[in-house]
Amino acid sequence: MAEQYSLPDVLARMYENQLAIEAALMELVLLEEQRGSSEACENARGALERIGENAGHIKQGIARLVGSAGTSE
Repeated sequence: MAEQYSLPDVLARMYENQLAIEAALMELVLLEEQRGSSEACENARGALERIGENAGHIKQGIARLVGSAGTSE
């Protein structure tokens, strides 16, 4: 039987994946900056900034879902 996951659990795992991708992208940006490629790094840093901005909203949304799931039982 397939195990079922709650929406907050799935979103929490997606959030963790987002943080992992953010860390990996930062590693690549740092390596590329050492090589002197600035345009690609600027674009990637823009994406990293957006990821960082959205991370807080995602985390708060997950917390609200978890809180509302706990009160509906």
